[in-house]
Parts: sequence; structure tokens; C-alpha cells
Amino acid sequence: MKTLINPDFLPKSRGIFSPAIKVDLGNAEMIFVAGVMARENLNKPTEDQAEEIFNTIEKILNAAGASMDDVVKAQIFLTNINDFSDVSPIRDRYFANAKPVSTMVEVSALARQGATIEIEVIAVKEK
Repeated sequence: MKTLINPDFLPKSRGIFSPAIKVDLGNAEMIFVAGVMARENLNKPTEDQAEEIFNTIEKILNAAGASMDDVVKAQIFLTNINDFSDVSPIRDRYFANAKPVSTMVEVSALARQGATIEIEVIAVKEK
């Protein structure tokens, strides 16, 4: 069974997708959070965008009954891999307890003009 997670604080999606989906696994729930990009901090430094994104992801997970401590996998997409050193300390702070597997890669562009980073996560929450 799956439950679509679409918190009120998020703007309406531009396409047919959910910001997050919770999947019932019996003894646990798996939460898939779609790629999140900055909205408030577009065209600002990548670390400002990252802070906003991690904050948004935390709120989405909370809406699904989970937390950052439940994250098991994170994928981070940067338009400039040289921003790695600016993003890593922020990632480490949000994932201090979870220590998820993590991928960080450079991409040529993102869907929102002015965005330099996009992050998606998967979390597992025991019932």
C-alpha cells in the first residue's frame, strides 16, 4: 500500500508527480522524497540553497511521520562539483545520526533556472 505525501506548505507540483510517497512494508514504512530544489534562495550561493532544501526535506519527512534520522539514502545533484566542500558540512549536520549512504554528482543543469543543487532521499521508519 502506498500513500501520497503532499504537505500544504509545498506549492502545487508542475507535473504529475508526488513530492513524497510512503510505502507500507509491514513492520516499517519507506518514504521516497522526490528531488527538492530551492525556491527562496534561487540564484544565491549553493550552501544557501542546500540549507533551504534540507530544511524542506525535513518538513516533508515530518509530514510523513519520519525524520532526518530515518534517511537511509541521499542523492545530491550539483551543477558545479566544486561546491562539494560547501555542501558536505551542511549534509553532515542534517545526517549526523542517520549516516545514510550518499551520492553526490555533477549534472549539466537542473529543471529550475538558478538552481545549483537538487536533493532526493529515501527514509525507512519502523512502525
